[in-house]
Amino acid sequence: MARKRERLAPTDRSDRILKGAIGFFAKHGFSGQTRELAAELGISKGLLYRYFPSKDDLIDRIYDEMFVRRWNPEWDAMLVDRSQPLLARLKRFYVDYSKMLHDYEWVRIYLYSGLDGATIAQRFAKLVTERIYKPIVGELRHEFGLPGLDVQPMTEPEAELMWALHGGIFYIGIRKWVYRVATPRDVEGTVMRAVERIYADAQELMRTDEIRRQSPAV
Repeated sequence: MARKRERLAPTDRSDRILKGAIGFFAKHGFSGQTRELAAELGISKGLLYRYFPSKDDLIDRIYDEMFVRRWNPEWDAMLVDRSQPLLARLKRFYVDYSKMLHDYEWVRIYLYSGLDGATIAQRFAKLVTERIYKPIVGELRHEFGLPGLDVQPMTEPEAELMWALHGGIFYIGIRKWVYRVATPRDVEGTVMRAVERIYADAQELMRTDEIRRQSPAV
């Protein structure tokens, strides 16, 4: 006897397809075909295309769901709240932010996006540059008595400091969900120590006054 198809409101059906697609692409990568996705979800390709007319439309929704909607708006204010010491702000931010970077689906979607030519990784790189790297560099400049980004745009050495911190924290998630090897027992402590190292490196870089002589980051 054929199973009776569950009747769902359009928004509920769309959300269910989206959730299934996230799990599918996290497992198989973006080279996976929409016909395979439809089969795994137990729906027809016609129904899939009714809600997501193209694979690019589906990828756009995945980006919005996983990378935009998971962004905590409190982070923006936290990073520039000068009523709190900068190092304490950075630790608090990265401990909270790292929870997203270490999520199974987030890690694998981000990596597969870059490997399979989807636009998610590039779009997120622009987002973190504008909403994390530049605000933090601006705060570090203020901390160590250098001109703000309105006077001197972020330089390549500063950008590389931020990428090193982001990459090191993200790599914990890669170890867990890609390599399947041991990760730190104390993730929070590991993240805070990484922030301390970058803070010290930034202080050393800015004390040399090298920033004034550098070209802006591309």
